[in-house]
Amino acid sequence: MRGVSDAWTGPVLVTGTDSGVGKTILTAAVAVAAQAAGLRVSVVKPAQPGLPDGAVSDVDIVRALAAPAAARTIATYPEPLSPLAAARVAQVEPLELYAVVDTVREQAEQHDVVLVDGAGGLLVPMGVRPSGEPWTVADLAVSLGAPAVVVARAGFGTLNHIALTLEALSRRAVPAGVVLGAWPAEPELQHWANLTDLVDDLVGVLPDGAGAMEPGVFGRSAPGWLTPSLHGVLDDWRAWAENID
Repeated sequence: MRGVSDAWTGPVLVTGTDSGVGKTILTAAVAVAAQAAGLRVSVVKPAQPGLPDGAVSDVDIVRALAAPAAARTIATYPEPLSPLAAARVAQVEPLELYAVVDTVREQAEQHDVVLVDGAGGLLVPMGVRPSGEPWTVADLAVSLGAPAVVVARAGFGTLNHIALTLEALSRRAVPAGVVLGAWPAEPELQHWANLTDLVDDLVGVLPDGAGAMEPGVFGRSAPGWLTPSLHGVLDDWRAWAENID
């Protein structure tokens, strides 16, 4: 694994190769596993685009599945755009990088693990620096000195997306591990091939439909999807993948 230590504490960035790959469910799973290990967990969502009034947010989902000690969203926007574009369309001030850094560090003073759930992929424009230049989740990881979990699709085409994301993190000296999201109950050759090719970088595999589980079942199951780096107990990928149903 690329700079992955045995157990991540403090701020941990959760990003993905795309939208809809399972970042929020992974955030909930890590929160469950860390709390089962006796750690206090906070979840911070810097920006939540695509949230009209009354809609369920990513933080709401994490609270329902994992009940972390603290969970908050810093900024919400109604349009499903990058956070910077969504702020512009809504005619509100964009997120300022160091305001987010300060919020995460404040939470880190009170909690053992702070999971920072990004929006979209690693290089999506999140807001602006004091200079007015855009910043990304990669910039946030560098500013916090935090590792990153990259959540990716399990099937065909994922290897290129993962490699590009890991390369961008490596260039910034950000430790990173990979989680395959939505692992199917009946995996095909492409899924097994990806699992084999990524085994040195993997820190977790999420079963398809995990987010729809009853919270009690989710809580009992989540540590078994994650390696000790993410406070889980998983150490045999093939045995896990062959028995997820």
